[in-house]
Amino acid sequence: MFLQKNINTDKMMQFDAFAEVIKQRKSNSLVKIFLVATGLCVIVLLLPWTQNIKSKGVVSTLSPNQRPQQINSIIAGRIEKWYIQDGQKVKKGDTLLQISEVKEEYLDADLLSRVNDQIDAKSDAMNFYSQKANTAKQQQNALNQSLTFKLEQTKNKLKQYTLQVQSDSISYIAANNQYKISVEQLNRQEKLFEAGLKSLTDFEQKQQYLQEALAKKISTENKFYNSKNELLNIKLDLLASQQEYFEKISKTDGDRFTALSQVSATEGEVSKLKNQFANYKKRQGFYIITAPQDGQIMRSIKAGIGETVKEGEQLMQIVPVIFEPAVEMFINPLDFALISIGEKVQIQFDGFPAIVFSGWPAASYGIFEGKVAAVDQSITPTGQFRVWVTPSKTAKWPKQIRFGSGTQNITLLKDVPLGYELWRQINGFPPDFYQAPKNNKTDKDEK
Repeated sequence: MFLQKNINTDKMMQFDAFAEVIKQRKSNSLVKIFLVATGLCVIVLLLPWTQNIKSKGVVSTLSPNQRPQQINSIIAGRIEKWYIQDGQKVKKGDTLLQISEVKEEYLDADLLSRVNDQIDAKSDAMNFYSQKANTAKQQQNALNQSLTFKLEQTKNKLKQYTLQVQSDSISYIAANNQYKISVEQLNRQEKLFEAGLKSLTDFEQKQQYLQEALAKKISTENKFYNSKNELLNIKLDLLASQQEYFEKISKTDGDRFTALSQVSATEGEVSKLKNQFANYKKRQGFYIITAPQDGQIMRSIKAGIGETVKEGEQLMQIVPVIFEPAVEMFINPLDFALISIGEKVQIQFDGFPAIVFSGWPAASYGIFEGKVAAVDQSITPTGQFRVWVTPSKTAKWPKQIRFGSGTQNITLLKDVPLGYELWRQINGFPPDFYQAPKNNKTDKDEK
């Protein structure tokens, strides 16, 4: 039948009119189809397309105190009792765990009282040394007063004997002059006696006067030298007294400084013991491990009773229940220059259904808006840069998101025609450099 239909068609094509009609119908339909398809392609190529950067990330927070944190043991110890279990929610200050001491220098149950007794003993010794220093100071003051009185006494005696020497000196000079006069008178009397003008009695009387003058001269001279010698002895006594008292004062001064040195040394020992006492008391407070913040206990590392822990060893992890969410996304170095503060980002959270059109963000469904809040200038070990995204003012992120859940992120850039974007993708060019629009309002005005 098919063969017969083709034969009939060939016979009809022998007529020029029929052949012309068939040809015209085919030509018009093809042209229309081509024109419509071309028009649609042009329209599609001219459609606006939003350039974007796709990346992956995780839910985190900008506040370090709201991130999961380890709970460590500050001291080495032995687990005595657990007060919580994994998954339990706790408040700040709740007791989590109790440990006991394992180091032998801290095993004494009366350690604090014994250290306190040592502090009291050292404090008493310090008071005794202080009293000894005060006694030495009093002795020094007494010696200074005695020295003052002794010096005044000796100086008075020195002044007295100085006057005595002057008096004896005058007496000696007078006796010497009298002796000289007696000698001259005896000589004159002798000449007058030889001339017969004076009697022998007068001559002998002058000889007696001369002997008396000589005896008085010798007596006054001896008295003068004795007083001078006594004056020198008094001066020597003055120097000896000063030297003696200076030695005694120096000795008491040395005793006082020794006592003060012992006071300072004992005071240092007391301070050291007080520091040790405070450390012991503080250490006993580490036996009870409490929650540093509100959160949920996860990942207990140690288990059971009697296990030992080292200093700084992790015991468990606490995850805050309430935190200000932020997305930590990672950008390739090729696209890092296009990211700026305030850039809009569309986020798809894991576990939340969404329909995403990356080039037409207005047509997407189930995605949430955010903005770039911070950019890390150092590259990560994976060869990418970290960018922090926070919710924009008008966007509300779902409350069901949890710390550490994954995200798919689309950073919105410049609006370009779809044809240009296809040409860029085919040639492997990066997106156009785009600067996020600046907001005239300051952060203070926004707050």
